[in-house]
Amino acid sequence: MTQHLPPLGQAGIPAHVAVIMDGNGRWAKQRLRPRAFGHQAGVKAARRIVRASHKAGVQVLTLFAFSQENWQRPPAEVSLLIRLFVRTLSHEIASLHKNGVRIRFIGNHSDFPEELRKLMADAEALTEANTSLTLVIAVGYGGQWDIAQAASSLCRDGLPITPEAIESRLVVADLPHPDLLIRTGGEKRLSNFLIWQLAYTELHLVETLWPDFDETAYAEALAWYASRERRFGRVPEAS
Repeated sequence: MTQHLPPLGQAGIPAHVAVIMDGNGRWAKQRLRPRAFGHQAGVKAARRIVRASHKAGVQVLTLFAFSQENWQRPPAEVSLLIRLFVRTLSHEIASLHKNGVRIRFIGNHSDFPEELRKLMADAEALTEANTSLTLVIAVGYGGQWDIAQAASSLCRDGLPITPEAIESRLVVADLPHPDLLIRTGGEKRLSNFLIWQLAYTELHLVETLWPDFDETAYAEALAWYASRERRFGRVPEAS
């Protein structure tokens, strides 16, 4: 039976959902198609989940699009991913802006082409005042890099390194930590994604390959989250 997304503002909706979008290559291989076919299908899945998040009342959606480790993939695939990213961003930004979505990019972008860096900067500037949904795209991102850059920033300023201080220098220090992490593709690891911020996040790991992850699967993930009792290390209060 199809599950429908909860209406806007319903209790139990996570404020921040993070997604590791895994399985594009395997999805394409199952269909005897090149990996590029899977990545293109993955873009369509991302578009569906952005729309569904907006509809459900999620405040922040963070998508892990390209990790620092992804640079180690074959050059042809990396080049394809960059071109796909540029084309998708060019086509989608107007629609995102029209629907009140604020877009942010996190990660080390120093190795990205100048064209892509400009597109990202322009998209952030255009949507900066939007408030309906914050869409965070992690590209060139690694959780260890994030913690290291925060610690380096504190050292440059001559400040003590404490958990609170590190927290204040992370690239998404102004956003709430993810309440729910969804990882598709059947793997059961964090893959260096938001490793500081995911300390108490609920982990929803599914076998579904990312291109097949649709609104129904997302509704199931949100319903699963709503059933969880989040204790953050505490024990339940006695009744």
